[in-house]
Amino acid sequence: MRVRYLFSSRKTRQIDPFNQHKIAVPKQVSEIIRISDVVLEVLDARFLDETRNKEMEVIIKELNKKVIYVLNKADLVDIVKLKEEAERKELFPYVIISAKKGIGKGTLIERIKIEAKRNIKDKTFKIAHIGIIGYPNTGKSTLINFLTGRKAAGTSRQAGFTKGKKQIRLSKGILLLDTPGVLPEKENSQVSTKDLKKYGRISVETYDKVRDPELIVDSLVKANPGLFESYYKIDARGDSEILIEQLGRRNHFLIKGNLVDTQRTSRLIIKDWQESKVKK
Repeated sequence: MRVRYLFSSRKTRQIDPFNQHKIAVPKQVSEIIRISDVVLEVLDARFLDETRNKEMEVIIKELNKKVIYVLNKADLVDIVKLKEEAERKELFPYVIISAKKGIGKGTLIERIKIEAKRNIKDKTFKIAHIGIIGYPNTGKSTLINFLTGRKAAGTSRQAGFTKGKKQIRLSKGILLLDTPGVLPEKENSQVSTKDLKKYGRISVETYDKVRDPELIVDSLVKANPGLFESYYKIDARGDSEILIEQLGRRNHFLIKGNLVDTQRTSRLIIKDWQESKVKK
């Protein structure tokens, strides 16, 4: 018999672990989309294209679900340029927020209420389920805490911190459905060098977990001309090897033979980027 709802306890509002371990994460998230009246897709404002999950968007479209694009971490970008990019990419409707800085809360809640009311008018039980999806580390759990005004969802700098799914009450008649961050299945099964660079850049993998950190730093330096040189006050002329060499020596990150520990230095650069110390 097909399980219609995975939520097994009204008291804990946690997914039944017996069911959870049997279901692949993409299928779990697909189930959340299926039972949702409105879906919030959380995107990193710095990387709109890179943090869109096209596979999930196909499911949303097939199930005829209403989606709201939530452009998070807006404090790290130029708002005018962000609006232009969102409209050029036809991300409608979208709401610009910074859950960390407290920007856009009222606008997002109002949009959620409008769409929820539209999508439950024909339901017998007037409770709107709002599914929240997105790549790891786009700020989904921080967003929930931001909206509810309390620590309803655990947060961590470590990507993929949310392991299961929870129901969290936003207001009377509106429940938020939290999910783990999910990569497209294609990216999960076939990870290329290009994917590794992308994951480090958009914080899918934290600085201490990334593979080939030097490659990721090279990608970051090329994608952001002059940004890292300005932050570290190093004239690297766009060359990531020079940046790593000089920064490593400055910080005394040395190994045998008076050589720079390039791995350690590269991870420091990625850490500063992921923690938003290096800003555009």
